[in-house]
Amino acid sequence: MRIDVISLFPEFIAQCAGFGVVGRAQERGLLSLQGWNPRDHAQGGYRRVDDRPFGGGPGMVMMIEPLQACLAAARAADTQPAAVIYLTPQGAPLTQKKVRELAARPRLILLCGRYEGIDERLVATEVDEEISIGDYVLSGGELAAAVVIDAVARLQEGALNDAESAAQDSFEADGLLDCPHYTHPASHVLGDVPAVLRSGDHAAIARWRRQQALGRTWLRRPDLLNEEGLSKADRALLQAFRHEWEAAGQKQG
Repeated sequence: MRIDVISLFPEFIAQCAGFGVVGRAQERGLLSLQGWNPRDHAQGGYRRVDDRPFGGGPGMVMMIEPLQACLAAARAADTQPAAVIYLTPQGAPLTQKKVRELAARPRLILLCGRYEGIDERLVATEVDEEISIGDYVLSGGELAAAVVIDAVARLQEGALNDAESAAQDSFEADGLLDCPHYTHPASHVLGDVPAVLRSGDHAAIARWRRQQALGRTWLRRPDLLNEEGLSKADRALLQAFRHEWEAAGQKQG
């Protein structure tokens, strides 16, 4: 997969992408990352990329010409067609479903805005999708681009040492949150590892993990849980979790 990033700070993206899973994906030839700076395509001695907004108001707006030229150069750098994705708070929320969709594409171009954003005429004519990583505002799209890169890179085949790891993540498969995880030592001043995880009974472990995933989703993200669509076995697990949770609350109270 190839990802081109248009940003006033391409070095920032390269730094973020140089570690962990994303860095390993690049080392293994699973991901190619290229940064592009609109200033390299700006005219004049100051290499200006922004100007005051029409109609007045605070801030600056990124200009059409440098971005358009930068986009053209990025597109021409590879023969594969690429969707242009603008990282903006006004975009559609980034979900794991969208991440899987993006990860399946051979190439992406991520467009990072700055200041008050990008001239709307360029957005309307050059951008294929607008994506947001949350209902808040950042100084620019670089952090959002780094999030997208990390999320899609780890889904590239061979990027993770254990491919099953991605399949068990939160929001994967049926969209539930992940279950709790524990490691050594089994006993600690902070508590003990649940006995079922030390039992060696793989069927019981699978049931416990499923129940915890259902229960955590019910507690923390009920909007993700479609109880009517659950199987009879899942409904029974969730009901048992609720009883245990309520009993624990009454006991503590």
